[in-house]
Amino acid sequence: MHSSLNPAILGQLRAPRPYPAVSLAMPTHRTKPDNAQDPVRLGNLVDEAVRQLAADPAVTRERRDDVVAQLRKAVEEVDLAHARKGLVVFAAPGEHQAWVVDRSVPERVVVADTFLTRNLVAADAAQRAYWVLAVAADRMTLWDGQGDRVTEDTGHGFPLSRSLEDPDAERKERVGDLPSTFRDEQTRQFFRDADAALGNRLGDEPRPLYVTGEPAALSLLNEIGTAAHGAVQVPFGGLARAAADTVARAVAPARADDAERVVAEALAELDRARGGNTYAAGVDEVWQKASDGRIHRLVVEENYRITVRAGEGHLEPAAADDLDAVHDIVDEIVESALETGAEVVFVPDGTLADAGHVAAVLRF
Repeated sequence: MHSSLNPAILGQLRAPRPYPAVSLAMPTHRTKPDNAQDPVRLGNLVDEAVRQLAADPAVTRERRDDVVAQLRKAVEEVDLAHARKGLVVFAAPGEHQAWVVDRSVPERVVVADTFLTRNLVAADAAQRAYWVLAVAADRMTLWDGQGDRVTEDTGHGFPLSRSLEDPDAERKERVGDLPSTFRDEQTRQFFRDADAALGNRLGDEPRPLYVTGEPAALSLLNEIGTAAHGAVQVPFGGLARAAADTVARAVAPARADDAERVVAEALAELDRARGGNTYAAGVDEVWQKASDGRIHRLVVEENYRITVRAGEGHLEPAAADDLDAVHDIVDEIVESALETGAEVVFVPDGTLADAGHVAAVLRF
């Protein structure tokens, strides 16, 4: 199962597919007794997808059999024991994928010529992805952070490691020329290599960066290179060889402080926008501005959900069983905003109660 989205993967997912491309989405549960229903609901969604494909005159039998087989393969790869808040499954001729997300998604089956990506995009934005660089004199590791989880990023120049043994140490000690670990030229070169690798990774995927290590290591990295300038420093050593959960716990306080700062800045900017006629609030008005590409910064409560029906240029509240209703309009707004270069900030529930739970700073 997949869980980490980046621009390259998103671009691949959004590419047109040979018809039919099937997207299944459903909320999932981490704990008993609610998680007992997840396998049944997933099976029902698969049955509904099969029914729609069988009834579609544009789908040949051969193409239908291919997509159904891909769909069943994807479901076999789903491990609901490790479910999060949502599951999204994609199947098209010759391919399939399953994604777990830390954001609830509405239950649905969509048959089209592209995959439904809005739920993945919104979940990724809500998680505010980040990097963690763990620094030591003999090892550097880079971690891909998504919410409270981190996984080691490999294959992009990391991890970096070296031996601390100096073959000429005895002679240097005799003549008093044995430098400390973080003044040694080999260490400095090691840190230069790490800075170059980090710069390349951040160039490919810019994200907030947290750097952990002993104070001397953090100081040297800052002196040697430029890639980590502006990063949040976490003076916590021993993480270059630590397990993922240890790394995640070490940076959690810094992430919490950072999140509070981002929310405060977003709310302050909304206040300024109110006085400058560059403000929109409420799902209907914000949806219109997102459709027009006018949003500079979108601010939305973390768990805000509303079911609507799209009328003539406006949204109206709709019942959950309305066949023409849109159940994930907030995720659609988030995706539209990101596609036009807007920043998206999620804030705690209740923060935007006076603004209809979603608001935006407009470009003009």
